[in-house]
Amino acid sequence: MKVEVETQPHSVATLKIELPPEEVRKEWDSIANNYARHARIPGYRAGKAPKPVIERKFRKEIQEELTKKLVSKSYHEAIAEKQLRVVSLTNLEDVEFGDDRSMRFRATVVTAPEFELPDYKNIPVELPSTEVTDAEVDAALERIRDQSADFADVTDRPLAMEDFAVIDFDGSVDGVPISEIVPEASKNLHGGKKFWLHVAPENFLPQFPEQIVGMAADETRSVQVEFPADFPVPELAGKRADYAVTLNEIKRKVLPELDDALAEKLLPGKTLHDLRHTLEHNLEHEKEHEIERAKESQIVKFLHEHISFDLPPVLLKNETRRALNELVHRNRERGVPDEMLKGKEKELIEGAGSLAGHRLKTNFILHRIAEREEIKITREELDERIREQAAQYNIPVEKMRKELEEHDRMDGVAEEVLLGKTLDFLKSNVSVPPASNPSSGSASPE
Repeated sequence: MKVEVETQPHSVATLKIELPPEEVRKEWDSIANNYARHARIPGYRAGKAPKPVIERKFRKEIQEELTKKLVSKSYHEAIAEKQLRVVSLTNLEDVEFGDDRSMRFRATVVTAPEFELPDYKNIPVELPSTEVTDAEVDAALERIRDQSADFADVTDRPLAMEDFAVIDFDGSVDGVPISEIVPEASKNLHGGKKFWLHVAPENFLPQFPEQIVGMAADETRSVQVEFPADFPVPELAGKRADYAVTLNEIKRKVLPELDDALAEKLLPGKTLHDLRHTLEHNLEHEKEHEIERAKESQIVKFLHEHISFDLPPVLLKNETRRALNELVHRNRERGVPDEMLKGKEKELIEGAGSLAGHRLKTNFILHRIAEREEIKITREELDERIREQAAQYNIPVEKMRKELEEHDRMDGVAEEVLLGKTLDFLKSNVSVPPASNPSSGSASPE
């Protein structure tokens, strides 16, 4: 096999690969013989048609099968021979067969950037304390009280700040319902029925809560909202809207007593002392995760600061597109309306570009460290990750595996496992100054 490599700018390379006639002829004959054994040719008994007849009738099919088999095989052999760090195959073209049965083609690939690795063992990190204070346990108890709160009806006074108002409201601009002006906008801009609103400063629409303070149950009031000039819904930006608001009910949040009864409700058979102990244990567990996150973020920061290289534009473009889709999906899950996302399009694209660049650079560095340290993943480790994903989505393991294979995502899962394993290697070799060492069991220099 003859291989020529043409290096191009931006981490792109073109491989010219030529296979010798004897190799192609051997594979050609094997495929042609297989057709001969099963082909039915008029005038010949099954399996008895002469080879030239078979090749003439099935030439196109034989060439397609031959191309599929030899191109993939020789492409990977060429990469190994030239020791190229290929991260993406962008094109296979100009597949030609010579009269002597030789075969040649071109492959355009994106290669990993070249860079020198710093000393990545004993990366200095400062770690947060794992000690859980009484104040932190108290704060956790208060959060539980808040989550366990009831809402009591208020009937003896008007609506006040920090109450919860149950309202019906309809909005309009110059007499035209907002639902007609921007039908695709969030329903909370149009209005609503039995809408629960926490009456607090700067909550909901501009100055809306402040204007309904003092209302009595069953009262209707007109509320004016001045939308700012940079409001993300262009049709409403800088406009004044009128809302007809009817107060149905006034509710106040009632926090439960912090006692054994609350503990029993949350943890049957347990006391408040037991609840505090459980919360303390949970906080310790959270702090252990914080330690791992602190190690990881400081390791990645160190590597980024000590390594510099240009990212392949084609990969950065693709990764930016993927990161943008992730950001949009994440914001939609948080309930951010599409009109608000459109208003922040430039900000989202910039954020996606930054995220994509950081992610790509990190992956290139971790891959290079894995290569140097000969870190590899086992079949068992890959199977374990698939089991974890299946449990996360509550589907059978084999169905998860099949979906990954059908959507060509198995390599992506394998890469996640490899990069995670490489990060674990780096975290196990960090250098922790005594002052920030959270416990005697923390990582230390080798």
